[in-house]
Parts: sequence; structure tokens; C-alpha cells
Amino acid sequence: MRAVPRPVWLLSAGIFVNMLVAFTFVYLFVYLTQGRGLAVTTAGAIAGVGGLGLVAGNFTGGWFGDRYGHRRTLLAGSVVSGAGLVLLPALPTWALPVVLPLCQYASGTIRAANAALVAVAMPPGARRQGVAVMRFAANAGFTLGPPLGALVAAHFSYPWLFRADGLGTLLFAGYAARVLSADAPPRAKAAEQRRGPGVWAQLRARPALLVLLPAIVVVDTVYRQQYSTLPVFLADHGLSTGVYGALLAINGGVILCLELPATVALRRLAPLRIVGTGLLLVGAGFAVLAGGAAVAGAAVMMLLVTAGEILYKTPATAYVADCAPDGFQGRFQSLYAGASVSGTVLAPPLGAALYQAAPQLLWPVCAALAALAGLAVLTGGRLRAGNGTGPAGVVDGMETITVS
Repeated sequence: MRAVPRPVWLLSAGIFVNMLVAFTFVYLFVYLTQGRGLAVTTAGAIAGVGGLGLVAGNFTGGWFGDRYGHRRTLLAGSVVSGAGLVLLPALPTWALPVVLPLCQYASGTIRAANAALVAVAMPPGARRQGVAVMRFAANAGFTLGPPLGALVAAHFSYPWLFRADGLGTLLFAGYAARVLSADAPPRAKAAEQRRGPGVWAQLRARPALLVLLPAIVVVDTVYRQQYSTLPVFLADHGLSTGVYGALLAINGGVILCLELPATVALRRLAPLRIVGTGLLLVGAGFAVLAGGAAVAGAAVMMLLVTAGEILYKTPATAYVADCAPDGFQGRFQSLYAGASVSGTVLAPPLGAALYQAAPQLLWPVCAALAALAGLAVLTGGRLRAGNGTGPAGVVDGMETITVS
């Protein structure tokens, strides 16, 4: 990991602390139904609108970064999200569908800005290590955060979860302002963007990306069934909530232990081959559930899905960064970031509808979709971009070796 520069380590440290107090996502529905006393349908609608804001922020945050600077975007998003979360418990219920999506939108821009800042700090060919460090910090914080949030809710109250999350985000803004270098003047960035082709032209020159991004949307919709239909499926087959919690612990523990070593070990292999293999493993994991619900089978399923996650998420993020031309790093990262969280909106309604209509088809369909996405990426890695050579650091889906 010697190729990872100091700014990436500093930013990752801040991300860890910020994710450590990011309780909102986990306990939002419980707060709305128990803390606010809202009906399940009303709480679901508010949470869904918030999810749309998160996805929209991921998809568009990179535009602000490319135009005004990634550091400025990170700071602005952190201030808006943090202030909104601190105030949210004091707001009337009618204001929640307005303020919550705004907070989630700002949170999405933070995620896009973080990814872009790591991408611009790392040279092509070495970005996987930087992305892996950032993901390790985020996963470590999010693994420790929910139990800490449960203690806060038990000893104080649910509103304090939002206040802690908001204050942590505001502190992250202050920390980032100190450790990150200043952006270039906005006018200079705007002038750069007016020259040359736009985003769509840049994407068409990189056909492998046009395959990768839809594949990520598909597999994220499949992957996030573990947070929506999977616990329902396990309960319907007599498995306790404790089993589901243990499965999530397997996921978090394996990622924390193996993602960084796997990234270093595989850094010289073609990225899209690794990504495609990871998507196939996600499909194989959900295929296990087609045979029925049992503790052993569920554990195998989670191990396969986790292995797939380790293989596809870091290389895919780095590959998109390596594909981005100068001045487009933020928008390219936003495209990937938006695709990689699209399942938060798509997975619950689509999975629930299929599970209700034909429960025996849910897991075979999930397995087939992930497998098709994986095969598409493996095939798309052979597509040529423009004159046959891809962007800097990538040639026909093969990463040039620039890492010592």
C-alpha cells in the first residue's frame, strides 16, 4: 500500500469517523414508526423519497465537483447534510419529506466527492489500492456504527441518533477543510469544461463503460435483496433474526479482513475480468437460496456474495476512475456511484413484488440477472474504444502495469 499517498489516508480516516456515526440509514424506519408514531406505509414513503435523494446526489454530485472543485463539493454537502440532520428531530412531520431528501442528496454528493478526491490523488494503475483503503475505512466505520447507535438510542433517544450523525458530518467538514488541499479556481474549471466533447461523447468513446454501468445497476438491485427480501425469506422459513444478524456479521467481517489483501494480490490482473467474476459470484450466492433456507446454505450464500463484493466493487470504482479523461473525474465517479446505490431504491419494491407473486422464483431470477451482468462485463472488456486503445492506464479492458 506504499502507492497510497498521505491525502488518501487522511481522507479515509475522516470517512471512518463519519461512518461511525452514520446511524440514520439503519434506524430511520424504526425512528419514523416508533419515534414519530407514523404508519408503516407513511414511513415507507418518506424513507423511499429519502432514498431517491441519495441516489440523485450520487448521480449528480460529480458535476458540482468537476465545475466547482471536489473539496468545495465535499464541504458544502457535509454542511448541508450535517445541519439538516441536527435539525431534523425538531421539525414537524410534514417537513420530513422535504428535509430528509435534501440531507440524503447532500450525503450522495459527499460520496461522489470522496471517490473523486481519491481518484485524482492516485495515478492510473494504482487507484485500486486507494479505493480499497477508502472502502476499508467506510466499512469499518459502518460495521461499528450500528451497535454504537443502538447504545445511543437505548441510553438517550432516537432523535440523538440524528443529532450525532449530523454533528459528526459537520466535524468531518471541518476536518476535511484542514487536511485537503484547496481546489483550483472555479472559473478555471468552468473554462476547461467548455472545451472538448461532453460526457456522452466521452462515454461512447469507452464502450466497455456503457456495458459496465448498467451491469452494476442490475447487480446492485440483486445484491441489496439481502437487506430487504432476504430477512423476510429467512423468517418465513423459521430462521431467527439472530441468524440474519450473523449473516451480516459474516459479510462485514470478511470484507474487513480480506478486501485490502485481495486488492493488493490482484492488482496486476485485468480489472473487468475481476469485476465480471465478482458479479458471477454474487449470482452464485443467491442461487444457493433456490435450494431452500437452512443455516448452512445461508452462510454459504453470504460467503459467495461477500467474495463477489470484494472482487467487483473496488476494481470497478478504480476502472471508472482510470477511464475518466481530465476534467471528467467527478462526473464519471458520479455515474458509477449512482449506479452502485441504485439498488437502495429498486431492490425493495421489485424484490418484494416478485416474492409476493412467485416466491420460488425470486432467487433463481436474482442469480440469473447477476450471471448475465457478469457475462456482459466479461464480454464488454474486449470492446475497443475509438482507435482500439482505451483511456490512460487501460487498453482493451486490460490495465497497463504501472504499480511497482
